[in-house]
Amino acid sequence: MTQILCIGSVLWDVIGRTASSMSLGADVPGRITQIPGGVALNVAMTLRRYGMTPSLLSAVGRDRAGDALVAEVAEMGLGTEYLYRSEDLPTDRYMAIEGGSGLVAAIADAHSLEAANDKILRPLHNGELGDAQHPFEGRIVLDGNLTESLLTKIASDPAFGRCDLRVAPASPGKAQRLNPFVMAEARTCKATLYVNLEEAGYLCHQTFTTAQDAAAALVARGASRALVTNGGETAADADTDGHFEAAPPQVLVTRVTGAGDTFMAAHIAVESQGVAREEALAQALAAAARYVSGDTPL
Repeated sequence: MTQILCIGSVLWDVIGRTASSMSLGADVPGRITQIPGGVALNVAMTLRRYGMTPSLLSAVGRDRAGDALVAEVAEMGLGTEYLYRSEDLPTDRYMAIEGGSGLVAAIADAHSLEAANDKILRPLHNGELGDAQHPFEGRIVLDGNLTESLLTKIASDPAFGRCDLRVAPASPGKAQRLNPFVMAEARTCKATLYVNLEEAGYLCHQTFTTAQDAAAALVARGASRALVTNGGETAADADTDGHFEAAPPQVLVTRVTGAGDTFMAAHIAVESQGVAREEALAQALAAAARYVSGDTPL
């Protein structure tokens, strides 16, 4: 049985890593990997490691890259039966370069997901997973790689009215796409936002120095609940009933791409087990720390 739906980007991650510091135009030795990725898929893979059974709603091309991606994802035990497989759209890709001090640059090619638009949501409207009269009542993870117009529709879509919706931006540059889930008057569903300090700043149009202030500002602006991370500094979980804080373990950072997705997935999985909010925040931060240190497999 599908326990949780992950809606958003499912693509190939091409990541180059080096221990060297890099400046503009640098040419250094390192390692290049190609692995399944995308926010929705990264979260789903981590949820699976926690014993949950996620299913994916996304767009994947019917090209060789898409066939290989779907086959590999299915082998992981993730549900692929609801994927929209396009005949004329290529499979999306993400390319990043990480140096000794973190992410140097990245390009996300999620044009096919954006072009597919609401086709990826058909199972939530045609009765396969639910419809407007009988909405899906489980957990849904939603990422900000969808178009701003589609995210706006989802915020007021009756098909999402009864789910436990967890939302994250795909990147700081796409954070403002989540505005419909912050403004209470624009939505019919309650959503939990997972953002970092920079993304919270974009959503609130101000600069924050602490996660606590950022989470409180998001809730004051209208968000149902907000979890804000700040790298190796204290993170916060806030809603109208109050807030919780926790500091992540200090580790040697060996990778950064996917850290936020790992945090989100770990937090959802731990909360689904009935763990209290303060402890869930601490456990999710510990999982993210293990990931960035390289102790958790890709």
